[in-house]
Amino acid sequence: MAESRDNSFVPYDPSVFDGPAMRKKRDVPDGLWMRCPGCESMLFRKQVTENREVCPSCDHHFPVGARARIEQLTDTDTFEEMFEDIAPADPLEFRWRGQSYPDRVEREQAKTGNRESIVTGIGYIRGRRVAVGVLDGQFLMGSMGSAMGEKVTLLVEEATRSSLPLIIVSTSGGARMHEGVLSLMQMGKTSAALGRFDEAGGLYISVLADPTTAGVLASFASLGDVIIAEPGALIGFTGQRVIANTIKTELPEGFQRAEFLLEHGFVDTIVHRRDLRSELARLVDYCVA
Repeated sequence: MAESRDNSFVPYDPSVFDGPAMRKKRDVPDGLWMRCPGCESMLFRKQVTENREVCPSCDHHFPVGARARIEQLTDTDTFEEMFEDIAPADPLEFRWRGQSYPDRVEREQAKTGNRESIVTGIGYIRGRRVAVGVLDGQFLMGSMGSAMGEKVTLLVEEATRSSLPLIIVSTSGGARMHEGVLSLMQMGKTSAALGRFDEAGGLYISVLADPTTAGVLASFASLGDVIIAEPGALIGFTGQRVIANTIKTELPEGFQRAEFLLEHGFVDTIVHRRDLRSELARLVDYCVA
């Protein structure tokens, strides 16, 4: 309704407003813009992508998929994927809310283009040949099941055989409930492989992205000779509320964030994503004769 000059009301007449200023705005394609959870700025998605999935305003590090991460870290066209045929099985015939585990896995595979929540292979980082494993947080939260444990173990064994530095980038919600104790067994399996790698004199650099938690953190992610964290990464075994309720005390500010853990000696350094490739090359040069 529109108000007339004599304070009476007249019906709304759309023809009165039929002009360029009132025409329907052109639809904006979905996904062009995104909001930063760090500074709450509206960001042009393409600009964020070109900035390695980092907010150009506040340096908040957004999640990045495994293959995009590999492109960021390795020299162009040098990465050769290994063990790509290893995929999850369904030993427990697990179902949740009417959906089978194989159906869920198929959805995750279609979404990410990966057969499992980790991509493994051999590549070059600024001319240095290395074994690389990158977890994908977009695949069932980067959780660890039997297939991931097998791929990590095979990658470690390949690095041992070929005397290659090993780099694993972790982002994970922990062990995969769909596989029960078979998932938890991968903690010991991957740790044992890394123990043999260490005895052979290998260099293992572990990179912790947001989040790195639970069984992955409690096994191969925390066993690096050098442990690097990305800024602001959540790193911890279990949730803050669980810990606070268990020990009945208030937790320190910033507890389980990379900066807090650096201050208390759990990680060795924090590296911005734009500098990670150069820092990995520098560490390989420094540690490998």
